[in-house]
Formats: sequence, C-alpha cells, structure tokens
Amino acid sequence: MALQHDAARQSFDDFVRTESAALIRSANLLTGDRHHAEDLVQTALARAVTRWHQIDEPRAYVYRVLYTEFVNWWRRRRVRVVETLTGDVPERQAPAGPDPELAVVLRQALARLTPRQRTVLVLRFYEDHSEAETAARLGCPIGTVKSQTRHALDRLRRLAPELAELVDPKAEARS
Repeated sequence: MALQHDAARQSFDDFVRTESAALIRSANLLTGDRHHAEDLVQTALARAVTRWHQIDEPRAYVYRVLYTEFVNWWRRRRVRVVETLTGDVPERQAPAGPDPELAVVLRQALARLTPRQRTVLVLRFYEDHSEAETAARLGCPIGTVKSQTRHALDRLRRLAPELAELVDPKAEARS
C-alpha cells in the first residue's frame, strides 16, 4: 500500500511539473489575471490530489475541475456588485465611534494616570479581560486589579469630568 501511495504521489508530482505552465496559461486566458489564474490552478490541483489514485485521465480531470471552478467563480462574481475603477479617490467616512474631541481628552487623561492604572484600564475595558484575567496578566491579586480600577476611574472622573458618561454610564442618568 505504501508503494502504491508513493507511486501516486510521484505521478502527481510529475504531472504538476509537466502541466503547470499549460494550466496557468489556460487559467490566465480564462481569468485575465495572472494571480487569479494561479489561485485557480492551485484549487484544481488541490481537488485532484485528494483522489489522484482514482483518476484515469489526470489531464482531462484537472482541466475539467479548472473550468468548473472558473465558472463557479464567475457566477459568484456576477452576483456581486460590480466595482468601477476611476481616477478619483473616494471620500472616507469617519468610523463610527466616540467624538474625536472626547478621544483626545481621554488620551490626555489616560496619560496622566500611573502606568499601572493605565494598564489595568486598558486590559479591563479596551481588551475586555475579566478581573481574574487581568490579575493573571499583571501577576498580582484580583484585589489589586479591583482597587487600581477604582482609583483609575476616580482619577479619570476628576481629570476629565466631560468623560463622565464614558467612565460611568450611570452618570448621564443621574444628571
């Protein structure tokens, strides 16, 4: 069985070596794009290698897979929205998020915290780690994470009261 497997592997390797250039030329004619053609050939060969020992006419089989994959790609592409290239660069919309001015205020306020407080806030609220995960990452007890978080949030409230609703969502309901 190992000999049969090795023979099939050698046969496939020989096929790839002798037919790759012709396959890529055909795929390039189909797609009109060298990179897509290479992807198409790779897909066809990947499908063929899984059943190589069962294929009677490898060249015909691989070309049939190549054409079928191209037609499937073309059908999927036809359904998509067609993009038109122009010389103009489209305007970029600002990503949805907090007010840019608030982001600057937050950045400045964070810079005034101790490195440990900043780290705890980033791990807890930006990276969304639990208290236990944050403690493990910092190598400290959970109680330290809790107290550092409380002190950091209190300090942020004092340094930048305009961030109150970001720091404490309940603050907006109280006002």
